[in-house]
Amino acid sequence: MSRFLFIFILAVASAGPVATPPPQPASGPGGIEYPFAEMTMHRYGDGDSEYWIFEPAGPTPKSEPLIIFNHGWGVMTPNAYGAWIRHLVRRGNIVIYPRYQSSLLTKMTDFTPNAVAAVKAALAELQAGDHVRPQLDRVAIVGHSMGGAITANMAAMAPSDGLPIPEAFCCVEPANKSVFAQYFQMPMENLHQVPARTLALVITGDRDVIAGNETAKWIFWSLKQIPAANKDYVTLVSDDHGTPPLVANHMAPIAVEMLDHGSVTDPSRQRLGHKSLDALDYYGTWKLFDGLMDAAFYGKNVQYALGDTPEQRYMGKWSDGTPVKELRVTERP
Repeated sequence: MSRFLFIFILAVASAGPVATPPPQPASGPGGIEYPFAEMTMHRYGDGDSEYWIFEPAGPTPKSEPLIIFNHGWGVMTPNAYGAWIRHLVRRGNIVIYPRYQSSLLTKMTDFTPNAVAAVKAALAELQAGDHVRPQLDRVAIVGHSMGGAITANMAAMAPSDGLPIPEAFCCVEPANKSVFAQYFQMPMENLHQVPARTLALVITGDRDVIAGNETAKWIFWSLKQIPAANKDYVTLVSDDHGTPPLVANHMAPIAVEMLDHGSVTDPSRQRLGHKSLDALDYYGTWKLFDGLMDAAFYGKNVQYALGDTPEQRYMGKWSDGTPVKELRVTERP
């Protein structure tokens, strides 16, 4: 054995075990403490007007808050966000997932109207059929990528367009304005119409080269009527300390779980891959949105969602005790 090979083997042996990311917390926003053991799923409509409804079960409640979940461009079934949807439902929420595009050829000008029409149809179904009844005074909207921009549009349209007015909304890595905006851009609503009392989060990723942060900044800057205490601009921070690394790219919010097995031909599956759940979910998007809803609906856990607090920034610890790099929070991106 050569001297250099011996030194290399010795160095590897003395390096100790590789640090792994933190698991899902036991309780609190983003945590694994669920009051409901099960979830039901129903699929309605077709094409641009298709939608899914997810409801808590085990036990089945009479009524729960309502979440509208807007998907990214081309992610036309809920499978790509399945684990996040299950987390939200088992926490005690109804989730509506509108499919605003029947194919990749659907016009961008139709995205928001299609999503709104699907949500209205879902609300009619929830209120008439054999379902958990939605608490329309406790409504939140969340969306990723193009869905993040649609989420902002919905929040602005709600007071005048017959949608329930959201108490909170969260735009995750919103994508619309970009270097390709002259060719591909969805019309945006006047966000000054969002009620000033609404709680709002805009989330970006520090390695998101697909959406970047232009749309995120535009949305945040357009919410001047919302007081600084009720909104934050948050950046997910990548951390390569351990294995697997935590990479805050555009796929960070993806949480694949095959909820709708009738949608296994979903073309988004090949593009999205199989990103594992990690701290960017549990302590990032899941925690932030859970805390935002808790604050809006129940007046608690605001420190996990807003205010640039230690609880909001905290991302857990690697298995060797090293803190994961904190979220960056600012009032002025």
